[in-house]
Amino acid sequence: MNKHLLLPEVQAYLDKHEGTDLSSFILSGSPFEDISIQELAQQLEGLKKTRDKLPTWQRTPGIYFPKKINLEQTSGERAAAHKANLVKGNSLADLTGGLGVDSYFFSQKINQVAYCEINPSLAKIAAHNFNQLHVENISVHAESGIDFLKRSDTKYDYIFIDPSRRNSAKAKVFLLKDCEPNVPEHIELLLTKAEKIMVKTSPLLDIKAGLEELSAVSEIHIVAVKNEVKELLWILKNGSLPEEISLFSANIDPAKTETTSVNYQEALQAEATYGPPSDYLYEPNAALMKSGLFNWLSGFYKLDKLHPNTHLYTSDNLIDFPGRCFKINDRIPYSKKEVTALFKEKKAHITTRNFRESVAQLRKRFKINDGGDRYLFFTTCADQSQWVLDCSKADGL
Repeated sequence: MNKHLLLPEVQAYLDKHEGTDLSSFILSGSPFEDISIQELAQQLEGLKKTRDKLPTWQRTPGIYFPKKINLEQTSGERAAAHKANLVKGNSLADLTGGLGVDSYFFSQKINQVAYCEINPSLAKIAAHNFNQLHVENISVHAESGIDFLKRSDTKYDYIFIDPSRRNSAKAKVFLLKDCEPNVPEHIELLLTKAEKIMVKTSPLLDIKAGLEELSAVSEIHIVAVKNEVKELLWILKNGSLPEEISLFSANIDPAKTETTSVNYQEALQAEATYGPPSDYLYEPNAALMKSGLFNWLSGFYKLDKLHPNTHLYTSDNLIDFPGRCFKINDRIPYSKKEVTALFKEKKAHITTRNFRESVAQLRKRFKINDGGDRYLFFTTCADQSQWVLDCSKADGL
């Protein structure tokens, strides 16, 4: 850390240039003798990148921002706050602390948090930022979380671990055994040191693959923010049985947070009903799409599915549904002639589900511009017929 960056005049200079293009800022050079332009640019980039992702950090005076990659790898505040609401107890060990965002939010719910970070420079930055954020119940340990745990005599209520998804060659990996630390290799140790373990994994990890690698899973949480899946959370607990796994999905949005919960193994056995497009169309939110529980959605919400591989649902009457709801205004059998006649040179949002052409191909072929209040779904029904569903957003719920 270059503490000269925290001087009031430097902080004021960065605030003044928050709207400046980063390339132009770098070309202008540093006006401060003890600070390089690269160091200034790192702080300016931090201010820019945290505006929406980490607003608490962005608006707190004296925050020191790490390198770009550390900002990209950290949880956003919405997801971190959601995680913190899942834990309870007196003590928690965060074995892969990073910038400290998760530790900060855990500290709002847990009396004592042990933050561990193998990168000493990053640990120093996190410790400084905790002080600026006026947090007093986090202890900072600049070492491997696994090594810390091996030396500790404490049994925690919770252990949190977010293994790095980059290997020694800096390439991205997704399987837990390829991450650092290797969680499957250390499960026995983790379960002797805490009542519960929370493992954060890539949103790209397949749920069935995760269950094959992890033992003692009691809960799976799929967390999406503004309809983009950000992380999977796996709660491990001694004595947990496969048939008792609960799956929770959450789509966090400022306007409305949608949550569902289900017994995962029972939901896998659910059967769907199928039918042609009726009056209303439903598209599950991203968290539910990630769950893969498409048949369960049909049965639980009493909706017909359009096709086994078309994850869209329909009903005669409008219901409250965790996703987007549309009024079907017209059903058009797919043909080049008819689609051209109806939609050429017009504005519409296009979605494809189980359809042979992509959105880009359809826009190019039919010259449909993006935008407006019309929603076109190009899809396949259970009898293999292909349709264009001309929809508008449903009102009434």
